[in-house]
Amino acid sequence: MFFHIVSQDQMFKGNKTTVTDFIILGFGNLPQLQVLLFLLFLMIYILTMVGNILFIVLIVTDQHLHSLMYFFLGNLSCLETCYSSTILPRLLANLLTGDRTISVTGCITQLYFFGSLGGTECSLLSMMSYNRYLVICKPLHYAALTNGRLCLELVAGLWIGGFLSVSIFIFMMSQLTFCGPNEMDHFFCDFSTIIKLSCSDTHIVEVTSFISSSIFTFPPFLLTLASYVCIISTILRIPSTSGRQKTFSTCFSHLIVVTIFYASLIIVYLVSELDALRDLNKVFSVFYGVLTPLVNPLIYSLRNKEVKEALRKAVLRFFVF
Repeated sequence: MFFHIVSQDQMFKGNKTTVTDFIILGFGNLPQLQVLLFLLFLMIYILTMVGNILFIVLIVTDQHLHSLMYFFLGNLSCLETCYSSTILPRLLANLLTGDRTISVTGCITQLYFFGSLGGTECSLLSMMSYNRYLVICKPLHYAALTNGRLCLELVAGLWIGGFLSVSIFIFMMSQLTFCGPNEMDHFFCDFSTIIKLSCSDTHIVEVTSFISSSIFTFPPFLLTLASYVCIISTILRIPSTSGRQKTFSTCFSHLIVVTIFYASLIIVYLVSELDALRDLNKVFSVFYGVLTPLVNPLIYSLRNKEVKEALRKAVLRFFVF
């Protein structure tokens, strides 16, 4: 991937100045809270990394967690670890040093990984929803439909597809020229904020981005929605109340994660289009890009007896050692 970068001696093109760096304003309008925000986001990042990595270690080391559901959960934790590392280290550096500049290359690279991981998460959540559908609605056919090698290849395809899904419009963005202003009123490099700073014709890039996002997010969303419509319909047909509660509890954690992910995603990109609510965009983006990776392992751990038992055994082994 090549980016159009010019030297200081080549800064003038006609009557316009070519920008090679952006200034991420972040939370600069709250200078008195910079130290507090740094400590808050540092704590969130540490807890996110520890929680997700611990979850992955438990899944790998405990034989009782070697099932398809936990294979998906392990991939989700790995994805959330990468997701947080795309945004938070740069944000922490900005808050600590006060240096808010980022190169055009670095900004577009951050957007590439952020978009790729977001697309991968959409697909992964849809596969997890479909897995829950098979467990609850097709229990007799579950073993035949969930071949281990096929699922491994499918998940590998989801990761590759996620990173390929944004490659075209990211390459097109790398060809754009930025002439100023270069201030981004956000705490990371978001697509909408970068596009607004370009002095090139961005229509084709925006259309390509919309098509790519629609292809790689809308079908997974529909699959997730259809899976849960079938799951809820099946649960409602269970005659006993205890049976309905027990069956619903098996997918409740995943339903919470799916709801948080899509609700925050929709709110962020709806708010970003409304000038009156533009200031709230950063607040919702914090929830979507920072807090979601933190709460996911907590949701699955606190509501899952097998995970809690595996964690208890791991703690006992640690203290015995």
